[in-house]
Amino acid sequence: MRNKSEIGLVTRILLYALLIVFAALTIYPIYWVIINSFKTTQAFQLDRLGLPRNWVIVNYVTAWRLGNFTVLFGNSLFYTAVATAGIIFGSLSAGFAFAKLPSRATKYLYGIFIIGLLLTIQSIMVPLFIMINAIGLYNTRLGVLIPYIGFGLPLGVYLCTEYIRSIPNSVIESARIDGANYLTIFARIIAPMAKPVVATLTILTIHSVWNEFMLINILVSRPALKSLPVGILMFSGALSTDYGKQFAGIVIGLVPMILFYLAFRKQITQGVAAGAIKG
Repeated sequence: MRNKSEIGLVTRILLYALLIVFAALTIYPIYWVIINSFKTTQAFQLDRLGLPRNWVIVNYVTAWRLGNFTVLFGNSLFYTAVATAGIIFGSLSAGFAFAKLPSRATKYLYGIFIIGLLLTIQSIMVPLFIMINAIGLYNTRLGVLIPYIGFGLPLGVYLCTEYIRSIPNSVIESARIDGANYLTIFARIIAPMAKPVVATLTILTIHSVWNEFMLINILVSRPALKSLPVGILMFSGALSTDYGKQFAGIVIGLVPMILFYLAFRKQITQGVAAGAIKG
């Protein structure tokens, strides 16, 4: 029979092999898009897997100019920043109220937020468009931000409520005895202690809002208000597609997310791990 050390070694080898395969499957599509962003459409059609014979760097310059990416990039940053801030603040506030300020209405209000997890964009797309148009918010930034925040709140409220529930009530009771009101408790105690779940929620929100395409495409028609994913679509038509410029646009959209994960990888790992353990 094999001893425990041999079994442990085999397990580690299999685990590392699985992780290597997963990493390769994750990295290869990014690599494929990047190398093809330096090809012309004709070169891409002739060889879709190999390295480019002539590196067409001008694809990026042309994609940025024709796609009006200066405006679209700024819009994506604006929507992502504002929606993320709104979702985090709203989720923490509601989570604190649901977890530590119980009332008869708490379970019903909390249940309404949880039901929101079952809704999909496709299921309410038509009524949402009619409602936004009826209240005069079509073709406005506010008309985009409200649905973004609304779709992000159910998951955010759920995560924050469950996390804040795990914070001992004695901490809040001690603060109340010292004369702190609930606003002070929220700002000085709950918010700092909730950093792990805030990190998790920030990652999920930034990723979803930055890459969102469907809502922004139906809620605004003015090019000056659209975001980066919509701009990338313009390089794909019904009859022809400019693959080189389209891939260049995709890479431009990927770069901020890659830089975000590289810059905050330590905080992201700690936040997700702590949030999972605490939850």
